[in-house]
Amino acid sequence: MFFLSDMLNKKLKLPAANEALPGRAEPIPTATKHYVSKHPLKGPYPDGLEVAYFGMGCFWGAERLFWQTPGVWVTAVGFQGGHTANPTYQETCTGLTGHAETVMVVYDATQVSFADLLKIFWESHDPTQGMRQGNDVGTTYRSTIYTTTDAQLAEALASKAAYEDALIAARRSKITTEIEPAPVFYFAEAEHQQYLAKNPYGYCGLQGTGVACAIPARADA
Repeated sequence: MFFLSDMLNKKLKLPAANEALPGRAEPIPTATKHYVSKHPLKGPYPDGLEVAYFGMGCFWGAERLFWQTPGVWVTAVGFQGGHTANPTYQETCTGLTGHAETVMVVYDATQVSFADLLKIFWESHDPTQGMRQGNDVGTTYRSTIYTTTDAQLAEALASKAAYEDALIAARRSKITTEIEPAPVFYFAEAEHQQYLAKNPYGYCGLQGTGVACAIPARADA
């Protein structure tokens, strides 16, 4: 007999590769341009820009945070960190793809530093909740930072250590954020791109811990 708890347990546990949905060879159709900035979602991007990916629970509100940040050239929402190739939104919601909902952030480091983006990330959600974010429960809502350079990875790990100290001092739990080099990013469907620009009163579950984040200085700074 199937119980609701069975589904919940599946959504709280990452599937093994042989348990994941098969996916498909072709990418899911998505928007071509950012709804707000009109910049191309998939590039080409101007020379010299950097890319990083952040998962903070539901990607609608997280994307808005970053597209509103000066120095960010374009954002997009999608899926990373799982097994299923080119998943649909509905497939990721089952918990059987292994992906997290993430935001791709393409930014000009001369205008906004990676440290600035990390501060937004840490302070705008609760990175201690494991496979959930507030009322949003499941592996898709886990906290993640996916990096594209060695410098980003080192800076992200250092910021995690520093912020965890601040959280523990505030009697909060340890950080559960997954930090690693970026796996393939699968763009979500067009309807999810810049969702809160199209639906200003749409759902946004972002809620920080109230603990400030002081980012350590880079060793090469």
